[in-house]
Amino acid sequence: MTEKPSDITISRYRPGDETGIVALIVSIQTLEFGVATSAEKQPDLFDIPNFYQTGAGEFWVARHGADIVGTIAMKDIGGGQAALRKMFVAAAFRGRDHAVAARLLATLVQAARAARMSDIYLGTIDMFHAARRFYEKNGFVEVAPADLPQTFPRMAVDNMFYRLKL
Repeated sequence: MTEKPSDITISRYRPGDETGIVALIVSIQTLEFGVATSAEKQPDLFDIPNFYQTGAGEFWVARHGADIVGTIAMKDIGGGQAALRKMFVAAAFRGRDHAVAARLLATLVQAARAARMSDIYLGTIDMFHAARRFYEKNGFVEVAPADLPQTFPRMAVDNMFYRLKL
């Protein structure tokens, strides 16, 4: 049986979601993409309210039943700008059939517009080809590292950067 987009719900992070969030993100990073990281190297995942849910920031999860199958975060970096962080979707829920990534991104963009953000920035890794295509199809434009706001939280592994002008 194929799940439909209506089988997926998008909601704000709730205390207790950490285990599912960490399991999803770290498994994609390490097992699927071979990124040398761990949960311990990402303390933000254990303190979501204080790291992401400040100012206009927020953290959302996509759920299929009780399972977390996607995440996305908006970090308020000041000056009417935001950083898109922690966008991950379980392999079984990627693509148009499920629309999880599209729905997560639409949720973030809607919240950024409601908060009167002017720009959303993100960092990614060049080998994430599908992610880069997804961002580009959704209006993000590549920017040089020198053009990032000083407050942008750069990750050591990121080597490509994008901006969406709202």
